Amino acid sequence: MCTESGHLFTSRAQGQRHHIRFLAGVFLFLFTSLAQSAVWQHERGQLVLEGAPERIVTLNWAATESLLMLGVNPIGVADRDDYPIWVQQPVLPAGSYDVGARRSPSLEAIAELKPDLILASGQLVPAWDLLDSIAPTYVMSIYDDGARPFERARTLLLTLGNILEREDRARAELRELDEIMLENRGRLEAAGLTGKPIALVNFLDDRHVRINAPNGIFQAALEGLGLDNAWQKPGNFWGFSTVGLEALAAQPDVRIVVISPTAPGLAGQLSSSPFWTHLPAVRQGEVYQVEPVWAYGGVGAVKRLAVLLTETLLAGGQTNVR
Repeated sequence: MCTESGHLFTSRAQGQRHHIRFLAGVFLFLFTSLAQSAVWQHERGQLVLEGAPERIVTLNWAATESLLMLGVNPIGVADRDDYPIWVQQPVLPAGSYDVGARRSPSLEAIAELKPDLILASGQLVPAWDLLDSIAPTYVMSIYDDGARPFERARTLLLTLGNILEREDRARAELRELDEIMLENRGRLEAAGLTGKPIALVNFLDDRHVRINAPNGIFQAALEGLGLDNAWQKPGNFWGFSTVGLEALAAQPDVRIVVISPTAPGLAGQLSSSPFWTHLPAVRQGEVYQVEPVWAYGGVGAVKRLAVLLTETLLAGGQTNVR
């Protein structure tokens, strides 16, 4: 009887030791896996990655330009063919695939590319679970109610630098932007061009414009160059207000800066429009036009506008748009 009890006790003890060793192995595996992985918080939860991703799909152009600034070419881009028209810089090299519209990307096209990271904004939150089932998905919205878009754009660039193990490149880009702002501010001040407020507009038709508001990302470019925004009313969460041309007449001492592209035939319509020709800025030859800059972009858009705006102001104004 004693022998049988001793055998039973020994078997139980051995079973417990095996169970403990098993649990220890599980915990060690989990700890090792977590130690080898990196975790980032985002708007929908956590992004967990093992190593820097290489095949990345971007579903908004702010993410696309940020990735390109870091020297990484996305494998897939939403609205790829329109990027060279509206954003232009950084240049999108050949080789990226189109994955559909930014508002409704093709899940099938994304899945076919076998990405190891998807970059999206909060506007696609309803599809987040589906995107995350394809590949780890990082969600960050630069534009939102009450957001500070330039601060979020900087955060996005730095976070992507961290995810892609290119933090030095991200910080170098931000330093370069600060240097560009400082240099061009000095040029504008020396030329006496910082005294008049700037009305930054995109034409919708010959009577209406979108005017960039203080809560938009272009405010960072204006402030960095020492320029005042002529439109001080808050805009929508994208950072603009839609107004008629008569709203510009209420401020007689402003420079109007038109952001391209404009609709075909608009120049002719404006030249015969009393709403346009009687504006003080038009009569004074204080109309300027810059090449396309994406008003809903990131750090790259601010950098591009700062350079284009400086060169355009230094070149002098006109009375009409192209």
